[in-house]
Amino acid sequence: MTNQRYRSVDVVVVGAGLAGLSCAHVLSGRGVDVLVCEARDRVGGRTDSVVVLGETIDLGGQFIGPGQDRVYALAEELGVPVFPTHTVGVHLAEDVAGRIRRFRGRVPRLGGLSLLDFAQAEARFERLARTVDVEAPWRSRQVDRLDGQSLEVWIRRTLRTAGGRRLFSTAARLLWACEPAELSLLHALFYARAAGSLRTAMATEDGAQQDMLDGGAHALAVRLADRLGDRVRLRVPVRRITYGGDGVVVAVESGETFRAARVVVAVPPTLAGRIVYDPPLPAARDGLTQRLAMGATIKCMVVYPEPFWRAAGLSGYALSLQGPLAAVADSSSPSGRRGVLVSVLEGATARRLGGRPAAERRSVVLDQLTQLFGPAAARPVAYIERDWSAEPYTGGAYAALFPPGAWTRYGPALRAPVGPIHWAGSETATRWYGYIDGAIRSGEAAATAVTGT
Repeated sequence: MTNQRYRSVDVVVVGAGLAGLSCAHVLSGRGVDVLVCEARDRVGGRTDSVVVLGETIDLGGQFIGPGQDRVYALAEELGVPVFPTHTVGVHLAEDVAGRIRRFRGRVPRLGGLSLLDFAQAEARFERLARTVDVEAPWRSRQVDRLDGQSLEVWIRRTLRTAGGRRLFSTAARLLWACEPAELSLLHALFYARAAGSLRTAMATEDGAQQDMLDGGAHALAVRLADRLGDRVRLRVPVRRITYGGDGVVVAVESGETFRAARVVVAVPPTLAGRIVYDPPLPAARDGLTQRLAMGATIKCMVVYPEPFWRAAGLSGYALSLQGPLAAVADSSSPSGRRGVLVSVLEGATARRLGGRPAAERRSVVLDQLTQLFGPAAARPVAYIERDWSAEPYTGGAYAALFPPGAWTRYGPALRAPVGPIHWAGSETATRWYGYIDGAIRSGEAAATAVTGT
């Protein structure tokens, strides 16, 4: 990538995450002169990685699973190997009293009545999700009822035991990186429907966390950018988009301007709303961007000399109802040279601990890992974290959240072009919303909308 100064192109893509890069990759392959403007000093959006002691550590999105056809296809095209997430061994579950129990399979042993309560709620949730129109959630049956309440209200009304509510709320924080009160029931149902089912979204084996990418998911973005070469510009935040019948003028922070027939804005809706548009965007689109906050996550990666838990017959997977970490998983590479445990602080916990010193967060994380896995967990060779809410050109993770009422009032504006302005990003995907695969699909869909083919 060079500092070549572009003045006129066919299409400008705003954002060099996997949505923007996938869009540009398709457009370039169709002979379209495309330019990608990225505000950061790197590509990848909500994927990123670092190399620690010879191991590639994913600091953002990393897991993929069955049904995510586009990410598997892109990995094969780019020569990025796929390998299964390690799940061999016994899993751990920590209840609200701090007692640790061992289990196999998908469901932890956290009390019979609570598990039955959770199971019936999960079945009801799955039935409701099947009623959602994944292409247009605002046209779903009983949409006013589904979008008029938060997920928290539904949990309180549906589950009968405190343990069942605690387990379902924990699953919600893991999936959406927020508190259940922060998103509408309709959005939770749509998300599950876009992933195939709630069970698919939560599962490792035969689910959304089944596999990882050797060399990190960020390698997909790096290799796409390498193919695009100097058509990708870094450190060029887009500040203004002027548009009309004759195309667009995209102005970046440095003062450069790029003229194009069309522009694809491939960043989260809240960031898209910070760009100045001339003329202003329609009220529905502007209202949408004002309401869609991002989830709150601090991803914590802990590196050990070896995956010591495997020798003890443990899988590395743990679920905790006590917290602050709700779940832990084995994120070691296929080489097995080092052991890596991945966990995420999410929602209110991430917001609370995000304002604390990094050393304090490290201590909190290691204390819990030690409680779960024993004294060896207190002696890592490296601890790396990424607070995605503190990233100015991300604003949070995993994805944007629709609070009650947002889908029904503003949903139609999510993907609708505004003149020559098109939208991409995993939030615009109708399959695998919020996932790497959804980002890729959205970029490819935007490229097709731009070219009409």
